[in-house]
Amino acid sequence: MVGLREPDDAAVWRLDEERAIVVTTDFFTPVVDDAYDYGSIAAANSLSDVYAMGGQPFLALNVAALPDNLPPEVSSEIIRGGAEKAREAGVVIAGGHTVKDKEPKYGLVVIGFVDPRKMLSKGGLKVGDVLILTKPLGFGVTTTALKQQKADEQDVQVAVTWMKRLNKTASQLAIEFNLHGGTDITGYSLLGHGMEMAEASGVSLRFDFAAVPFISGARKYAEQGIFPGGAFDNKKHFGEKVNFADSIDEPKQMLLFDPQTSGGLLFGVPQDSVDPFLARAKELDQPAWKVGRVQAGSGIQIDD
Repeated sequence: MVGLREPDDAAVWRLDEERAIVVTTDFFTPVVDDAYDYGSIAAANSLSDVYAMGGQPFLALNVAALPDNLPPEVSSEIIRGGAEKAREAGVVIAGGHTVKDKEPKYGLVVIGFVDPRKMLSKGGLKVGDVLILTKPLGFGVTTTALKQQKADEQDVQVAVTWMKRLNKTASQLAIEFNLHGGTDITGYSLLGHGMEMAEASGVSLRFDFAAVPFISGARKYAEQGIFPGGAFDNKKHFGEKVNFADSIDEPKQMLLFDPQTSGGLLFGVPQDSVDPFLARAKELDQPAWKVGRVQAGSGIQIDD
């Protein structure tokens, strides 16, 4: 059902009318100093692609590349972080594979089930939908500031808490409201993944910058020009199709191109479902912000 032709981040194979298998993988180098947090974040990020399609993960395999000189207690903390996050998600990790490398890398291969009739995809947006985001932005600039030893500990802890948060409840909420357009916001940034959705759906997106949530410190680091290299890559690749209001300066623009690790989900919610959706999200203790809307046309417009 979903493979190389589609922009979605997981493959989907239909088993029957009510079930399809979702398969995905992701892994990356450390984004934080604490080994346990790194493992937990990597696992949450890997699981996210299944949640982004409205699926429920049930089985995973570890994928790790570890240096010879990495102390065993550090390696074990990485794996433990991933295992406990998988357990929180109701997922069994059934082994995996490890190779040697100069820099640590860790993640999961994840398998899940989805009802093909209720599956979310990047091509499911409709004109008139309201765009709702379930995590704030700013993880990339904050973790880059950490690598440059310029980050405040409190800001890093806020980022870690959000990155470790599963997208499980957000995904269940989307299924409850029969949504069809959704994605997770990761390395291509809000604008990059937003552009993928716009093009796959044949629509344009309009974001309200003032409504977009950012974690504490993100704007401060942006003003200092502390961005990961991926932010500039995202701007180069997607920037030509994005139109910013004149009042939005360079640091603000770059924050929307900031790559996220284990970011939130972005949904298109029909206008008449927005208030019930937000009310239900509050009941479930699921953060949700209205950040824009879906329009006819192409590209992305950013209002101040």
